[in-house]
Amino acid sequence: MSTANLPDLARRYFAAYETKDRAAVDDLLSDDFTFTSPRDDHIGRAAYFARCWPNSANVRTIEIEKLCEHGAEVFICYRQELLTGAEFRNVELLRFAGGKLAAVDVYFGRTIREARQDKR
Repeated sequence: MSTANLPDLARRYFAAYETKDRAAVDDLLSDDFTFTSPRDDHIGRAAYFARCWPNSANVRTIEIEKLCEHGAEVFICYRQELLTGAEFRNVELLRFAGGKLAAVDVYFGRTIREARQDKR
């Protein structure tokens, strides 16, 4: 059993998107890492870096709003602002094994602007 501080590893993963630090993400991911989202179905490391990581260039800030650890999993709700000024909220389930990030499942919906318009 790993003694890694999983919330800290999760925070480092999100911080790397803000600082555009691919090497930090590369170091955090397990060799058999998988990524799933409404647009990506259980893709591996190579596909993740080719399809998802380039989006880090558009990230201005990521603010973690909620973080819950349960066993080898960390559940995170965060608010992200892009360089364009667009904002949205996502939820991710991160699964760890041996002190490495083994899987990410992303759940997302409307932008914050769309949600505000619906309240009117």
